[in-house]
Amino acid sequence: MLSLPAGVRLFLATGPTDLRRGYDGLSALVEGQFGMSAMSGDLFIFLNRRRTQVRILYWQRDGYCIVMKRLEAGTFRRVRTAEGGAHVEIGSADLAMLLEGIDGENIRLRKRYRKPDEDECQRYRLAG
Repeated sequence: MLSLPAGVRLFLATGPTDLRRGYDGLSALVEGQFGMSAMSGDLFIFLNRRRTQVRILYWQRDGYCIVMKRLEAGTFRRVRTAEGGAHVEIGSADLAMLLEGIDGENIRLRKRYRKPDEDECQRYRLAG
């Protein structure tokens, strides 16, 4: 089980990744294809072409960490975006379901309160 700090963001690569890459190769993907800093403290999740392996790259104070999981049977679910982007932001519950093999497409999320972020607050102030 992964324990995630509050405020950490999770980004899932939408396309297959060559998981023979190590720390430097995955961080180059984050910076080149995602346009983000790999040292931000966010988690970057990659799946191989057959969807039998997952690697999670993140920066922890003084170096990169990689968490890996390989399935002996079955596959991980790949997420596709309508825009065709290189990555999609997911929540910690989505990551847990991905790692446990739960198909999130068939699950309905109940309405919950969500604190508006600063951009939304600014838009409301400008509109009002």
